[in-house]
Parts: sequence; C-alpha cells; structure tokens
Amino acid sequence: MNNLPNMRLTTQRQIILEELGKVTSHPTANEVYDMVRRRLPRIGLGTVYRNLELMADSGIILKLEVGGTQKRFDATTEPHYHIRCTSCGRVDDIAMEVQEHINKAAEKASNYVILGHHVEFSGICRACAERRNTNPLH
Repeated sequence: MNNLPNMRLTTQRQIILEELGKVTSHPTANEVYDMVRRRLPRIGLGTVYRNLELMADSGIILKLEVGGTQKRFDATTEPHYHIRCTSCGRVDDIAMEVQEHINKAAEKASNYVILGHHVEFSGICRACAERRNTNPLH
C-alpha cells in the first residue's frame, strides 16, 4: 500500500517518517513535531501536520482517528489491530492475526463490496491499572 513513488520524499518527510518509525506509541501530530524538532529545529507544527496528512493520504503511514480523540499516526501500514487505554489514551498494536472472515461476514450482511475493516479494542493499560491499584481514591 506504500505509494511512495506518487509523492516526493523531501528531507522533512524523510525525517518525519524516520522519527515515526522509531516509536510504537502512535504519536499525535504534536508528539511527532516534538520528535522532529530535535533534528529540524526550525520546522513548524503546521508543516509537520500537513506532511503527516499528505503521507497518510498517500498510504505511506496510517492515520488513526477515533471520535473525540486526537489523530494519531502509525508507520506500520500493514493491516493490524490497535488497543487504546480508556484512562490515558495510549494506543498500542495488538500482535494478533487480522480476522479476514469479518470481511466476508460483513459482505454477506450488507449490499457492499467490503474493502477492509478497522478494529480498535479498548481497555486499561498496565501503567494505569497499576496506578488504580495503588491509589486508594479509585
């Protein structure tokens, strides 16, 4: 799905892609900006945001959007599932096989040609669970 030839990989985009590829935390645009600014001190937040959007639209990276939360970005473009902590908002990948049978079931249940699906699980991350167990107010 990587449409890299359709987009010129500028120095800025290359550095954004490299920094995004170093983490598995699915950072927000602001977090990517903070990472990239260490290497490109003069880059603006708007430039980072525009480049993230362009690269997501081109399929170079994934943009994760869930209602009411900040967009997050992922360098892994192969189909995979995510889990979001309902307490702190952290997003992680889940190492499990993509359930292709869901596509067939959805196609049977609708009059659509199913192209794919996105699944996001929700739960409490280990750090938040440990904080809850040690905090008498929760």
